[in-house]
Amino acid sequence: MEKLYAVDDIKKFVNDEEMALLYFSTNDCGICTTLLPKLEMMLLNYDQISSGHVSIDELPAASSEFSVFTVPTVLLFVEGKEVIREARFISMDILEEKIQKYYDLFFS
Repeated sequence: MEKLYAVDDIKKFVNDEEMALLYFSTNDCGICTTLLPKLEMMLLNYDQISSGHVSIDELPAASSEFSVFTVPTVLLFVEGKEVIREARFISMDILEEKIQKYYDLFFS
Protein backbone atom coordinates (compact mmCIF):
# COMPACT_ATOMS: atom_id res chain seq x y z
CA MET A 1 0.00 0.00 0.00
CA GLU A 2 1.49 3.28 -1.13
CA LYS A 3 1.88 6.03 1.48
CA LEU A 4 0.46 9.33 0.27
CA TYR A 5 1.69 12.58 1.84
CA ALA A 6 -0.01 15.44 -0.05
CA VAL A 7 -3.62 16.18 -0.99
CA ASP A 8 -2.60 16.80 -4.61
CA ASP A 9 -0.85 13.42 -4.70
CA ILE A 10 -4.00 11.74 -3.36
CA LYS A 11 -6.18 13.43 -5.99
CA LYS A 12 -3.76 12.44 -8.75
CA PHE A 13 -3.62 8.87 -7.43
CA VAL A 14 -7.43 8.59 -7.40
CA ASN A 15 -7.84 10.12 -10.85
CA ASP A 16 -4.97 8.27 -12.56
CA GLU A 17 -5.96 4.76 -11.46
CA GLU A 18 -8.93 2.86 -12.88
CA MET A 19 -9.75 1.53 -9.43
CA ALA A 20 -8.16 3.06 -6.32
CA LEU A 21 -8.62 2.30 -2.65
CA LEU A 22 -7.68 4.82 0.04
CA TYR A 23 -7.18 3.85 3.67
CA PHE A 24 -7.28 6.69 6.21
CA SER A 25 -5.91 6.19 9.73
CA THR A 26 -4.26 7.88 12.69
CA ASN A 27 -1.26 6.79 14.71
CA ASP A 28 -3.20 6.38 17.96
CA CYS A 29 -6.00 4.26 16.46
CA GLY A 30 -5.64 0.66 17.62
CA ILE A 31 -8.31 -0.58 15.22
CA CYS A 32 -6.48 1.11 12.34
CA THR A 33 -3.29 -0.76 13.18
CA THR A 34 -5.16 -4.09 13.33
CA LEU A 35 -7.18 -3.51 10.18
CA LEU A 36 -4.33 -2.43 7.88
CA PRO A 37 -2.63 -5.85 7.47
CA LYS A 38 -6.02 -7.52 6.96
CA LEU A 39 -6.86 -5.01 4.26
CA GLU A 40 -3.47 -5.51 2.59
CA MET A 41 -3.98 -9.30 2.62
CA MET A 42 -7.45 -8.95 1.09
CA LEU A 43 -6.11 -6.66 -1.65
CA LEU A 44 -3.70 -9.39 -2.77
CA ASN A 45 -6.76 -10.95 -4.42
CA TYR A 46 -7.42 -7.79 -6.44
CA ASP A 47 -4.35 -7.03 -8.52
CA GLN A 48 -6.11 -4.32 -10.55
CA ILE A 49 -6.83 -2.18 -7.46
CA SER A 50 -4.19 0.39 -6.54
CA SER A 51 -4.13 1.19 -2.84
CA GLY A 52 -2.97 4.20 -0.89
CA HIS A 53 -2.58 4.88 2.83
CA VAL A 54 -3.19 8.35 4.26
CA SER A 55 -2.23 9.22 7.83
CA ILE A 56 -4.51 11.96 9.09
CA ASP A 57 -1.83 12.80 11.69
CA GLU A 58 0.66 13.60 8.93
CA LEU A 59 -1.85 15.20 6.55
CA PRO A 60 -4.83 16.71 8.41
CA ALA A 61 -5.98 18.54 5.25
CA ALA A 62 -6.89 15.17 3.71
CA SER A 63 -9.57 14.75 6.36
CA SER A 64 -11.58 17.73 5.19
CA GLU A 65 -10.81 17.23 1.49
CA PHE A 66 -12.27 13.70 1.54
CA SER A 67 -14.83 14.25 4.35
CA VAL A 68 -13.14 11.74 6.65
CA PHE A 69 -14.36 12.44 10.17
CA THR A 70 -13.58 9.12 11.81
CA VAL A 71 -10.93 6.45 11.39
CA PRO A 72 -10.39 3.94 10.05
CA THR A 73 -12.03 4.93 6.78
CA VAL A 74 -11.81 3.03 3.50
CA LEU A 75 -12.80 4.69 0.22
CA LEU A 76 -12.96 2.95 -3.14
CA PHE A 77 -12.88 5.01 -6.32
CA VAL A 78 -13.70 3.79 -9.82
CA GLU A 79 -12.46 6.08 -12.58
CA GLY A 80 -12.13 8.90 -10.05
CA LYS A 81 -15.62 8.54 -8.57
CA GLU A 82 -16.19 7.40 -4.99
CA VAL A 83 -18.29 4.23 -4.99
CA ILE A 84 -17.66 2.74 -1.53
CA ARG A 85 -17.21 4.40 1.86
CA GLU A 86 -16.77 2.32 5.00
CA ALA A 87 -15.77 3.84 8.32
CA ARG A 88 -15.19 3.12 12.00
CA PHE A 89 -16.60 -0.40 12.47
CA ILE A 90 -15.55 -2.08 9.23
CA SER A 91 -16.53 -5.66 8.52
CA MET A 92 -13.89 -7.15 6.23
CA ASP A 93 -16.41 -9.65 4.84
CA ILE A 94 -18.93 -6.95 3.92
CA LEU A 95 -16.20 -4.68 2.54
CA GLU A 96 -14.80 -7.46 0.38
CA GLU A 97 -18.25 -8.36 -0.88
CA LYS A 98 -18.82 -4.74 -1.98
CA ILE A 99 -15.38 -4.49 -3.57
CA GLN A 100 -15.89 -7.81 -5.38
CA LYS A 101 -19.09 -6.54 -7.01
CA TYR A 102 -17.37 -3.49 -8.49
CA TYR A 103 -14.26 -5.46 -9.39
CA ASP A 104 -16.30 -8.07 -11.28
CA LEU A 105 -18.32 -5.41 -13.08
CA PHE A 106 -15.28 -3.44 -14.09
CA PHE A 107 -12.67 -6.09 -14.87
CA SER A 108 -14.71 -9.11 -16.02
